[in-house]
Amino acid sequence: MNDLTLATGLKLLRNKHYEDVHARSIELIKKDVNNPLPYFLLGVVAEEHKNYSKAPELFAKAAELGPDVVHFQIYHARILSTIGQQNAAKASADKAAALNIDDASLADTIGVVYSRAGYHQLAIPFFEKAVSLKQDRANYHYNLAASAQFVGDFETAKQAYSRALKMDDGHYRAWSSLTSLEKQNAENNRLPKLKALFKQAEGDAEGRLQIGHAIAKTLEDLQEYEESLAWLLKAKEAKREQLRYDRAAGQKLFESAKQTFKTGTNLAATSADNIPIFVVGLPRTGTTLVDRILSSHPMVVSGGELNIFAELIKAAVNTPSNMVMDAETFQLAASSDLSGIGEAYIQNTQERANGSRYMVDKMPLNFFYAGLISRALPNARIISLRRGAMDSCLSNFRQLFSTRYSYYNYTFDLEDTAIFYRLYDDLMSHWRSVLPPERFLEIRYEDIVYDQENQTRKLLKFCELKWDEACMRFHENTAPVSTASSVQVRQPLYSGSIGRWKRYGDKLDILKNALGDLVQD
Repeated sequence: MNDLTLATGLKLLRNKHYEDVHARSIELIKKDVNNPLPYFLLGVVAEEHKNYSKAPELFAKAAELGPDVVHFQIYHARILSTIGQQNAAKASADKAAALNIDDASLADTIGVVYSRAGYHQLAIPFFEKAVSLKQDRANYHYNLAASAQFVGDFETAKQAYSRALKMDDGHYRAWSSLTSLEKQNAENNRLPKLKALFKQAEGDAEGRLQIGHAIAKTLEDLQEYEESLAWLLKAKEAKREQLRYDRAAGQKLFESAKQTFKTGTNLAATSADNIPIFVVGLPRTGTTLVDRILSSHPMVVSGGELNIFAELIKAAVNTPSNMVMDAETFQLAASSDLSGIGEAYIQNTQERANGSRYMVDKMPLNFFYAGLISRALPNARIISLRRGAMDSCLSNFRQLFSTRYSYYNYTFDLEDTAIFYRLYDDLMSHWRSVLPPERFLEIRYEDIVYDQENQTRKLLKFCELKWDEACMRFHENTAPVSTASSVQVRQPLYSGSIGRWKRYGDKLDILKNALGDLVQD
């Protein structure tokens, strides 16, 4: 007798009885092809085995056949989020959110889906529900804190990070995030505790990365710059061994991106009314600042950091790799018809645009796609942020990026960071020479800091927007910020980070030597 239920099936799967669940699920399908349960359980089996092509299909079937079962909708949303389809994940999360949720784990999962898609205001109530249903789970408090930080509620974030640490003293990400929230000083810092945790994390590459960054940030706040850099190098050491940057593959990626738009490439005429604004550049070079300046204008909204254009290109050329962005994808896209991609992009961003003609897409790595964006969306504006080479490289090296994405593996080594910057600079030179100047604008972070009004006027004119004084008060913008700049962009402009690299003395000579003639850039 097959007495498989949702509860018994999940219990069997928690105990890794995959073959049993698989056999009994197939039996259920043979009895009733419209029973959603077996498709759901098979989806869990596929997900557990990292079969990310089959799992979404199975969860979609379960969600379709069982629209009122919250597990089916939430697991479907989660797998879509995992494979990077954030728009579709959000739509599935919306269906789940309309159902009764009385389980902390499910509530937290919806929150995670919303937060990954950039909808932190929607995520927070579900994180709060998860916390209320199960108050002793440190990670639920951490997730609440992270979204609260992104929406600018720093006091709630601080309290939630602190609660997470009370429950789990070894929650390394919470220590790192809490340290990033405020400037440390001689009287108020956690150095002794953090150093003890770093020692405790021996053999744990991720733990050492998180805690080491927190120590380095603290020492920098205390103006102990050379010691701060030494701790950064220690923090990244173990992770660097795990996630080596492939220099040859990196060069191939940049060269392939160049081929997507060459001299003489014609742009199709467009009658589109929408004007997407792509703000691109290396991370930590002012992309969030420009996003906030532009989205402070009453006619502009920020869509956040979207992976939508990259996903559309990947789907169009259908390369076999599991990477959204790789050399093969650019090589095929270079000769592909992109006529439908622009329309699909506008359609996929309608909800985020919220009826506005102008929407900012602030995905920094879209600098790889400038040629394809120009071909698919001739009406788009591309604003490329530049910053001094040494400051750019140091800010990338100092940043704690998600290790889920191999695109940032260059930041584990100073010389790799310099090599990546040289490739980036070469690609920007290419775009500057081939893209129409009325569609592609380079702007320097330092110029915005020292000449805010004129540079703001330049940005608005490029986007064909009228002057609005609100753009000068970008720090009053209340929209969420899902980046490492969530604290800084809520403050007026300051010049303290310009020339930061000079504080490190000769400790950055390896970076300087690798950059060569670009040091003064």
